[in-house]
Amino acid sequence: MPAADRAGPSCARRALGAYGENLAVRELLAAGMAVIARNWRCREGEIDIVARDGDALVICEVKTRRASSYEHPMAAVSRTKARRLRRLAAHWLERHGGPPSGGVRIDLVGVRLPDRGAPIVEHARGVA
Repeated sequence: MPAADRAGPSCARRALGAYGENLAVRELLAAGMAVIARNWRCREGEIDIVARDGDALVICEVKTRRASSYEHPMAAVSRTKARRLRRLAAHWLERHGGPPSGGVRIDLVGVRLPDRGAPIVEHARGVA
C-alpha cells in the first residue's frame, strides 16, 4: 500500500466529508437538536457529531457520497461500524458524566451530492 493511502483520506475526501458534516449539522439544528461536539476523538476513533435531542444524547455518524458512487450513504454502516459507534458512545459517556435521563441514541445522516441540483440529506434515527 502506498504511503499516501496509509496517511489518511486525501484532501478532496476530507473536504467532501467536512461539507457533508456541515450539511448534517444544519439538518440536525433544523430538527430542533443542539450540537454539542463535532469530530470528537478518543483512542477508539471519532464521533462525527454529538448532539442533544431533548434529554437524549445523540451520537451521529455522517456519510457523504457523490451521486456517481455505487454505495448509498445510508448503507455504509455495517455491523462492525455500528459496534464501533456503540463503543465510542460508551467512551463519550465515561468522560462526560454518564448517560442522560433520556438515554443515548445513534443516528445516521446520509448526504448524497447529485451531479446537478441541491444535496439530498437523509436523517435516520436510532440505527444502531
